[in-house]
Amino acid sequence: MDEYDLVVIGGGSGSQVATAAAERGLEAAVIERGPLGGACITRGCVPSKALIHRADIAESARRAESFGVEAVLEGVDYDEMTAAIHDTVYEKADHQKASLEEAENVALYRGEGRFVDERTLEVDLNDGGDAEVRGDSVVLAVGSRPMIPPIDGLEDVDFLTSDDALFLDKQPDSLVVVGGGYIGAELGYFFAAVGTDVSIVGRSEGLVPREDEAVGEVVTESLERYCDVYTGYEAAQIRENDSGVVVTAEPSEDGGDGDGDSVDLEADDLLLATGRRPNTDTLNLEATGVETDDGEYVVVDDRLETTCDGVWALGDIVGEQPFKHAADYEAKTVSANLLEDADRAVDYGAMPHAVFTEPQVASVGRTEGELKDNGREYESTTVPFDAAPLGMIMNADDGFVKVLAAPDGEILGSHIVGPQASTLIQEVVTAMDGGGTVDDIAEPVHVHPALTEVVYAAFDDLSSSEFSTAPDWRDVSDG
Repeated sequence: MDEYDLVVIGGGSGSQVATAAAERGLEAAVIERGPLGGACITRGCVPSKALIHRADIAESARRAESFGVEAVLEGVDYDEMTAAIHDTVYEKADHQKASLEEAENVALYRGEGRFVDERTLEVDLNDGGDAEVRGDSVVLAVGSRPMIPPIDGLEDVDFLTSDDALFLDKQPDSLVVVGGGYIGAELGYFFAAVGTDVSIVGRSEGLVPREDEAVGEVVTESLERYCDVYTGYEAAQIRENDSGVVVTAEPSEDGGDGDGDSVDLEADDLLLATGRRPNTDTLNLEATGVETDDGEYVVVDDRLETTCDGVWALGDIVGEQPFKHAADYEAKTVSANLLEDADRAVDYGAMPHAVFTEPQVASVGRTEGELKDNGREYESTTVPFDAAPLGMIMNADDGFVKVLAAPDGEILGSHIVGPQASTLIQEVVTAMDGGGTVDDIAEPVHVHPALTEVVYAAFDDLSSSEFSTAPDWRDVSDG
């Protein structure tokens, strides 16, 4: 048996806990069967955003004429595009692997680990054979995988998930996307923008239903310009035909615009984007004292320690915030608590996220619906992008910044739709993380004429300041 001070199961964000331990002279091990760096690097956020960036470029060419620029989009070299992205992200994974292998005091086991008891794991090695590994402490960071819903006929047809849709050898001529969350919306936008005929089926009244209602409305209306969108529908049956698949969609219990009639959607390919499930079932947790909830997520306290003393968890298997940046934050928290006994609690109050559709979306804090449901007193304002001169120049007509604040100025949430939303939200995140108020964003000087002036204008609208210099270009048009 190989014994270590720390064993980390998962080579994504969790590996950062192992390297932190090694830097303090402890012996650590990392167990990972797949590419190093986690799902984000090779089959998640990085390759998907690389594809979406290319879709954005194609859309810029299509819209060039509206700015007086003559441009023609002659086509998309799909194979070359996906191959270049594949090579880049897997090169990064190889570098991650080499970095771990070269690190002092860190052993890398390439295989799948399953618990034998609370501290001991048997590893089925990728190259054959097995190993037995034991740690004084253990960190669970095995991530998640696409959820496969129980749809009649699904077992008899070929389908794609987000894991394998990113590097297809051939671009589909037509595609049905089942799932109206952020994965379905992002990939639906990408494929449609590069020329695939896309239909999206979503259970809720609008796409990205977990976002603020105002955000969901804009995203749904925008995607309807690219795709055939069936909100308020769910896939009830799937079958093959001579050219591909047929998805029968029926009105869902969640409402929407369904009129009671089912619809048959035909396409070359089917993409399931119906969420992800934690990989806890791969760990044989029955051999430990680690408990899971009804969704199979690991139960942790506010320090991210599980119900088994000395066993910690982070990332998608915790289920709080399914984002790479959240997993990195959790890795820092676990490192501090495990290695320095810091007794640090996680705080997701200022945890942002973004959706890379067109327009882009970014959010932090509470939605207006959540505040209403909780009976929280709040003030709200929404300022469109064209209030700022650059927003007007860019024709960001459907963009806005929404601010939700307590009567005393505490920032409760903010939701941004429009160009560079994922960057613009950071100013709000920084203020919220420091316990700041609306005035902390409205008072500092903002660059003119940058898009940050939209954020300034929105927060200034709720500011206590007697004087305002916030721009407002809504009374003119960019001719």
